[in-house]
Amino acid sequence: MHIVVCIKQVPDSAQIRVHPVTNTIMRQGVPAIVNPYDLYALEEALRLKDCYRGRITVLCMGPPQAEAALRKALAFGADDAILLTDRAFAGADTLATSYALAAAIRQIHKGLPVDLVFAGKQTIDGDTAQVGPGIASRLDMQLLTYVSKIVSLDLDAREIVVHRRSEGGVQVLQTRLPALITVLEGINEMRFATLTDMFRAERHPLTTWNKDDAHIEDPTKIGLKGSPTAVSKVFAPSPTNRRAELIETQSGQPADLAATLVAKLFSQRPELALSLKSSSTPDGRSA
Repeated sequence: MHIVVCIKQVPDSAQIRVHPVTNTIMRQGVPAIVNPYDLYALEEALRLKDCYRGRITVLCMGPPQAEAALRKALAFGADDAILLTDRAFAGADTLATSYALAAAIRQIHKGLPVDLVFAGKQTIDGDTAQVGPGIASRLDMQLLTYVSKIVSLDLDAREIVVHRRSEGGVQVLQTRLPALITVLEGINEMRFATLTDMFRAERHPLTTWNKDDAHIEDPTKIGLKGSPTAVSKVFAPSPTNRRAELIETQSGQPADLAATLVAKLFSQRPELALSLKSSSTPDGRSA
């Protein structure tokens, strides 16, 4: 079994600042970390390796300093690591990123067939949750998103059963391999790196690929040229100094509480009451 885990090095969101003039994210001086959701994906891959053996390759697209993220993944128990780095990848949005990563996974597959691809549900810097599905679509893989539990894996039958969290509850899904899985937070608890693996990670020769090594077929689909997304403005929400207001009701009955809250809302926002009246039908019912 061969598993590829896609990770990303991101700025620590707790220390990100927004430039007051340009409205862009100020990354200078902000420490970089492994995207937390990707660590859940890595741990889930490691648990499958513990049960079924196999090999784990960690893949990261980013600048040369992203090597630190890959070495951390190796310290947790991954077998190999590939850094996809090239100035041609700079400025990539989710569409261009998924194109580059899919090309790299296609090359990895030629060396050793890939059974599963893992990724976090999203990254904390973009929060789009688009790259994983984009990779699956480009590689024609079965896609399982927001997975909260892997129930079973049958390598002989080439099938996997998972629990997927949805708005209506939990879905039990079964699909064939190869498949791409994006996992939710809380699916597992990340293990501690062993001293042996930490030493191995420092000595391990990382594989570095540029756009030619990844066999990018169309250079116009990577980097800034291949990114149709345009960010017009990035801003931090303005802080508010409003204090919580205590509202007392005549009784603890839900109907009395609802009536009191609605009356208070209409007193503070009279335009809401007017809009409701204007949208009502002649018999007094809402349209």
